[in-house]
Amino acid sequence: MSFTKTVENFICEHCNHTNNGSGFTDHCEQCLWSKHVDIDPGDRAQSCGGMMEPVETETRNTELRIKNKCVKCGFERWAPLLPQDNFDMVLAVSKKMEDLLR
Repeated sequence: MSFTKTVENFICEHCNHTNNGSGFTDHCEQCLWSKHVDIDPGDRAQSCGGMMEPVETETRNTELRIKNKCVKCGFERWAPLLPQDNFDMVLAVSKKMEDLLR
């Protein structure tokens, strides 16, 4: 898997929040939703275009990550959470995941 740094600002299609891209931004900092536009991170080569729901969080090697799942095709991808991400939403995703496991 290769990585292409693509700096893009975008308006979230889930919550309409304006996001300032850094080249590493792959999800909305407010609601944590993403869009299925990449085959390899940053390449914008995926034609699916489905919205990707935040479904799981984990800590791996001290990095907090989020998994987004495409509601159109089911594709899943992990991505690091960023300092500007809404931590209340991170906690909500974690709680939802815990509730499903009970």
